Amino acid sequence: MLDRMISAVSPERAVRRAAARQKLKILNSGYSNYGASQTKKSLIGWLYGGGSAKEDIQENLSTLRQRCRDLYMGVPLATGALKTCRTNVVGSGLRLKSQIDYEFLGMTEEEARALESKIEREFALWADSPACDLERLDNFYELQQLAFLNWLMSGDVIATLPVTKRVNMPYDLRICLIEADRLSNPDGDTSDPHIVGGVETNDAGEVVAYHISKHHPLSYDLTETGWTRVLAWGEKTGRRNVLHVMSRERIGQRRGVPFLAPVIEALKQLGRYTDAELVAAVVSGMFTVFIEKESASSDGAFGEIIPEEEQVDAEDDSTIELSPGAVVDLNEGEKAHDMNPGRPNTAFDGFVIAICRQIGAALEIPYELLVKCFNSSFTASRGALLEAWKMFRMYRNWLANDFCQPIYEEWFAEAVAKGRIPAPGFFADPIIQKAYCGAEWNGPAQGLLNPVQEVEAAEKRVLNGFSTRDREAMEMNGSDFYRNAAQRKREEKLLREVNEDGRQEPGGKEAGQ
Repeated sequence: MLDRMISAVSPERAVRRAAARQKLKILNSGYSNYGASQTKKSLIGWLYGGGSAKEDIQENLSTLRQRCRDLYMGVPLATGALKTCRTNVVGSGLRLKSQIDYEFLGMTEEEARALESKIEREFALWADSPACDLERLDNFYELQQLAFLNWLMSGDVIATLPVTKRVNMPYDLRICLIEADRLSNPDGDTSDPHIVGGVETNDAGEVVAYHISKHHPLSYDLTETGWTRVLAWGEKTGRRNVLHVMSRERIGQRRGVPFLAPVIEALKQLGRYTDAELVAAVVSGMFTVFIEKESASSDGAFGEIIPEEEQVDAEDDSTIELSPGAVVDLNEGEKAHDMNPGRPNTAFDGFVIAICRQIGAALEIPYELLVKCFNSSFTASRGALLEAWKMFRMYRNWLANDFCQPIYEEWFAEAVAKGRIPAPGFFADPIIQKAYCGAEWNGPAQGLLNPVQEVEAAEKRVLNGFSTRDREAMEMNGSDFYRNAAQRKREEKLLREVNEDGRQEPGGKEAGQ
């Protein structure tokens, strides 16, 4: 009725009122009533703001890296989280299992098995030796551990593939790992939009080169400064010159984020709280007796004095050093209060468990595995392990695809070029290369909580065609079914010979006659 009255007197105002009402309906719909609300008191005080991957990630990476490394070196829970991932994802190293596409190559299964064995033998010659490392310190499997741990701490890791001749090593391929900090813009110049964090792209967004510093930006050593521009791919050969091991979480992102980045504050505060509780418990064990006197005494209290040579801050008058079982003397007019600090804190364990569960959820590591405490039921513990292994397998596949497989393909090309592995047509057609370079990378097995039940389940999966013996052997204990079968054949043959010898008496007659 009011709108009709206004429209009769002033049609223009009526139109404006109707338009305003429609705008209000649009503003107060969908997320504007919830997460995007500008009127709810619970959201008005929310300080938010965002930018592109460059503003949100790249400009904060140096701080994130240094804080994550500090947590790894000083907070036990952070150290445990990274080492738990390293041990379960990589373990003693992802091992090669050659998988040639022999049907495409026109080979028989027996010929393929023989060639696969030769490939694995030749690869072991290179991978098992520290000669594969440019620094000649680690073998290929130890380099996997180092690369993955550095990725967890720093967000990414760089690997170049130089060629160097060495005595008693037929292969010249080397792996050079480079810490993430050294991948940076030359002289810190950020004016070129095509170079972000040392990663250079062309107008189409394709990565074309990496700028690697000759010195570590956080090092105090007075070494030569400068940057080397390394092409991502060889111009003539198409060879991969640089492996940039990283996991992206934003479109347009050029550098990786440390694994602990989402929980840095929680881990640091938990570390401080743990340290405070530990100190409080130690101090409560030293504060035992106070003596209150009517007059002042110049005598030292029994057990209070620490020998001067054992004091750590004798020059600091603001601190008091205590010894276990101290009897503290008070001056005239002084009284002791709250002498029972209530340590250990009974609420400490429950609070820490609650925070650890939140940290574990953010890192995809169940609480039981994060703190290595399996006090729940078998079903709950198995569920936690299965959930964790979804994450471990994902990172294992990612590491195999981004680090192990590219290096293996470079090694394979060198082996074929030097005639150590026969591969007709390898350099003639990319699809033939792919057929020869097929591989699986197997790491440590998940482990069994109830071996009997899980072995029975594996048998049923094989019998019903849901899995294979080879895959089940790999999943259970990381072994190879074909090698297991060959070993069993030798063992059974040996046992038959032993049993036949046991049935013969020294005179040549069968036992029992």
